[in-house]
Amino acid sequence: MQYAVITGISRGLGEAVAKQFIEKGVNIIGVSRSENDQLNASAEDAGVRYSHVSCDLSDPEQLEEGLKAISSYVFEETTEYVYLINNAGVVEPIDTVGRLNPETVTKHMQVNVTAPILLVNHLLPIANKHHIPMGIINITSGAAEKTIHGWSTYSSSKAAINRFTETLALEQKEQEHLILAYSPGVMDTEMQEDIRSSSEEAFADVEKFRKLKEEGSLRSPEKVAEVLMDLISKPEQIENGKVYKLYDLVKD
Repeated sequence: MQYAVITGISRGLGEAVAKQFIEKGVNIIGVSRSENDQLNASAEDAGVRYSHVSCDLSDPEQLEEGLKAISSYVFEETTEYVYLINNAGVVEPIDTVGRLNPETVTKHMQVNVTAPILLVNHLLPIANKHHIPMGIINITSGAAEKTIHGWSTYSSSKAAINRFTETLALEQKEQEHLILAYSPGVMDTEMQEDIRSSSEEAFADVEKFRKLKEEGSLRSPEKVAEVLMDLISKPEQIENGKVYKLYDLVKD
């Protein structure tokens, strides 16, 4: 049996990826603060398992309990492959250094950096012990490679995820795992709404993002998920540890 552990499954890219895994007959373990009844129904119709772990990844205690629950769902005698999609992420705080809210910065790093690292750290040794290959996909951003006014926290967290992915691939080169980071570009999600609501003082490029929405230039989560699923369906073509960008995979 195959399982896909997906964080941030309640909406956006996480939900879209889950739907496509369900269509392929992969069992789902969704990790988010709120349940997704539609995915549960879709899984039931498709004859696959859907389990939900209620967890606020910004809370260290909830994350610790969530890790135990996830592994109890995933690893059983019939498990043959485990995907881990580290999708959950936040963009706040959007502001200049010197005006950042300390509590928000701490929660940001917990969700965007600490939680993905600890998820891999918890699941990987169990998979290795039982010789179960994993497909580890860390959702990143082009912001990791850019200097963007007001995005010091977000850019830093995604740069950290890129380097973590590279290091993980190096350390696991003798194993049969698939390890990559996926940069989806700009999507039409609630995160984009948060970005567009910023002030120009906090985020100098906010008008650019507002125009992307007005001009219909934002891709749907469904399309972004489709490109990711096509990518990981060809593991022999993947370079472990690499950041794969949607803009390089789709020419339009």
